[in-house]
Amino acid sequence: MGNFILNVMENYGYLGIFFLIAIENIFPPIPSEVILTFGGFITKSTSLTPGGVILAATIGSLGGAIILYYVGFYIQNFKWFKQGELNKTNSWFEKYGKKAVLYGRCVPIIRSLISIPAGIKKMPMPIFLLYTTVGSLIWNTLLVTAGVILADNWYIFAGIISKYSKVILVIITIYIFFKVWKKCIHQRKKVL
Repeated sequence: MGNFILNVMENYGYLGIFFLIAIENIFPPIPSEVILTFGGFITKSTSLTPGGVILAATIGSLGGAIILYYVGFYIQNFKWFKQGELNKTNSWFEKYGKKAVLYGRCVPIIRSLISIPAGIKKMPMPIFLLYTTVGSLIWNTLLVTAGVILADNWYIFAGIISKYSKVILVIITIYIFFKVWKKCIHQRKKVL
């Protein structure tokens, strides 16, 4: 995966960064920390600039976030979501929505997934885009700048952030497993 990411960035420049970050937003396990820190690093030896990398990454973030927003927007049509679960999501998002989108864009894994409840809640698109842009800009600037500053050691920072991402992924997986297990136990008790 790492070689693929590096080849796309080296061969396609800003367009490659846009594409990789858009895909990373849709499929969270693809590591934005590697894409962005390496993007910062290669500005030292290519015609790419840190500002251009940040801009391409932010536009890519918006593209991926919009797709997931519409997944959430239309998710209420699926029968496997109970109305009560959607109502809980809506009430939580009513209270924390703007902050969740803004701060969530700076947390690995969450940065992608936060678009779905925004779509479920039907957060107004201009507000969603504003908070997504600001949050993405912060995250992208941090990682690209780290790549520029750390130069040849960019992979050390990317590795640290990647471990942080894995911890978040494990926590989310455990949470989902617990929720599914709890629901199965509840369904089993109904049958008995």
